[in-house]
Amino acid sequence: MRIAIATVQVPFCKGGAEMHAERLQSAFEDHGHQSDILTLPFSFSPPKAVHQSIDLWQTDEVQQLISSSCDAIVALRFPAYLVQHPRRVLWLLHQHRAVYDLWNTAYTQNLSRSSEGYVLRQRIQTLDTQELNRYRHRFSNSTTVTERLYQFNGITSEPLYHPPPLAGRYYNQPAKPFIFCPSRLEDLKRQTLLIKAIAQLPKVFVILAGEGGNRQYLETQIKELGLQDRVCLLGHISQSELLAFYANCTAVFYAPYDEDFGYVTLEAMLSRKPVITCSDSGEPARIVQHQQTGWVCEPTPHAIAEVIDWCWLNADQVQEMGMAGWEYYQSLNISWENVVHRLLAAIE
Repeated sequence: MRIAIATVQVPFCKGGAEMHAERLQSAFEDHGHQSDILTLPFSFSPPKAVHQSIDLWQTDEVQQLISSSCDAIVALRFPAYLVQHPRRVLWLLHQHRAVYDLWNTAYTQNLSRSSEGYVLRQRIQTLDTQELNRYRHRFSNSTTVTERLYQFNGITSEPLYHPPPLAGRYYNQPAKPFIFCPSRLEDLKRQTLLIKAIAQLPKVFVILAGEGGNRQYLETQIKELGLQDRVCLLGHISQSELLAFYANCTAVFYAPYDEDFGYVTLEAMLSRKPVITCSDSGEPARIVQHQQTGWVCEPTPHAIAEVIDWCWLNADQVQEMGMAGWEYYQSLNISWENVVHRLLAAIE
């Protein structure tokens, strides 16, 4: 079959969602199908731009082009999942979170306090409830996303995990004395919690990897706390460097706010390293088994500092937790073969 993957693209922003689409395309092709990624530029703000993006995906021209060019569609993201096709399946990465779980939080204050924001919220929630209900088969990429969809729209879906991008290449080395934190540098990823925790501890080193709009703010914070010698902000790193930092760290810190899925948790487990996350971190807090494969602590610098301090005093137990995480990952049956089988069965 010719299978299209419907998604959106924020120009010059490549994260987990973009890698997800690319790996799904490769998985379909590995199983003998033609596959292509159908995408349009998307902007999260202002509300007018979001309205225009919704309208664009619903135009007759886009609908006709897609219907005539492919045999089936797997839709991943808002508003690409509004596209119509007689053979389509939803594999939801997330909805437009600004009008759902992030509404009226510190992350969307400007939107939730404006009349334009309220209009946009009402339109999206109404449209999502109407259109997503029309899918005969609905998957999500995590339990967190499944629960959100039911909470806000009363619509059921089935969680379907997939492997991280470098599955098969992660490895393990004896722990070196540093915490590794790879993620985009943005408010939702909350690197600032880790930096403030390190300020409470002597002799603990941290390596932060990733790019994003918060880099300057984090650099300033590191300098103000006098942590330039112990917190390293690397920016972009290569795949081989990423694998090596995972392999050699003591533990991995990954505590975003209400994360949809997050590759970091699974990448750490495949590297046999325990994960430090927080109780409000969404899917990572569901995957990590507290004090078995990592820690699920309160989202405060003090709680995080206590966990890191324990790591420095209990190296053997930290190593055992990393191995337990690897064993837990193996029990989850996470593979592209399983993903393709489930999606194709739904399409048929």
